[in-house]
Amino acid sequence: MAGENALNINEIRNAARRNAGHVRRTPLLASPFLDEIAGRRVFVKPECLQHTGSFKYRGAHNAIASLTPLQREMGVIAFSSGNHAQGIALAARQNETPSTIIMPADAPKLKIANTRALGAKVVLYDRATEDRDEIGARLAKEQDLTLIKPFDNEAVIAGQGTIGLELANQAREEGISSAQVLVPCGGGGLTSGVALALEHEAPDITVRPVEPEGFDDVTRSLASGRIEKNTQLSGSICDAILTPSPGQMTFPIISRLCGAGIVVPDKDCLRAMAQAFTRLKLVIEPGGAIALAAALFHPQMIDGDAVIVVASGGNVDAPLFADALTHFA
Repeated sequence: MAGENALNINEIRNAARRNAGHVRRTPLLASPFLDEIAGRRVFVKPECLQHTGSFKYRGAHNAIASLTPLQREMGVIAFSSGNHAQGIALAARQNETPSTIIMPADAPKLKIANTRALGAKVVLYDRATEDRDEIGARLAKEQDLTLIKPFDNEAVIAGQGTIGLELANQAREEGISSAQVLVPCGGGGLTSGVALALEHEAPDITVRPVEPEGFDDVTRSLASGRIEKNTQLSGSICDAILTPSPGQMTFPIISRLCGAGIVVPDKDCLRAMAQAFTRLKLVIEPGGAIALAAALFHPQMIDGDAVIVVASGGNVDAPLFADALTHFA
């Protein structure tokens, strides 16, 4: 429980101060067409409009801004399928910090290209046969770099928690006092950060993690009370949230504060992508659309007359996005 004890609402508020002037305050959007599909009011927080197209910039900027001047000078290293990669690359460039990013070779080409374009050195690996943790630890030691993990990092979790601060205020503005917040969940950095913020700022709003079929490690972990692992590391279009297991830091927070997980098939993510584009004019990637998919197509899993959805990212390759629109718009 060490990670949870070290994290509190003050760390999230400090992250908000560090990120002020850098991070976009994303809006809360709604559409009567989405409400009709879901059978309740649906509010979407589009972090796909965040810098680098993902919420990951929040945690990345806070983590790098929290480093000592010497650590920033020596450089940072991270591993990511693409969204954390781009967040780290941009935040590093803004802080004049060299960055190295370890990325799976099967990550979307757009994410790899964008990470390189932001100035990072990209090291590709095979996620089915190689261990990114081992590669990251080895390179960090060899090159004296600071490793910034995508979710098991206190500064990263605190940065993601700033979404919860914004949501609490926006829910009050909309007259929402009690609701469930559906969050796309991989390792749990976003889920745990938002849950910690809402615990203090809006305690009647409960976070629910949402995962793809076949990669429901958090849902199973919540059910068993211990960290469960996925048997495979690839095979879903939701690349942004495919992780081996919930984090050592994040799972204690999720197990204490979050409701049961919701599991969604890939096809529903494509359907949600099409609805988000048609009704809200948003471009959302499959993993980023999974919470909206749960709200729209699995309403029986949700309680209350309103649901809030985090659309966590929008970095999708054009052919996949075109496929979603062709078949489901």
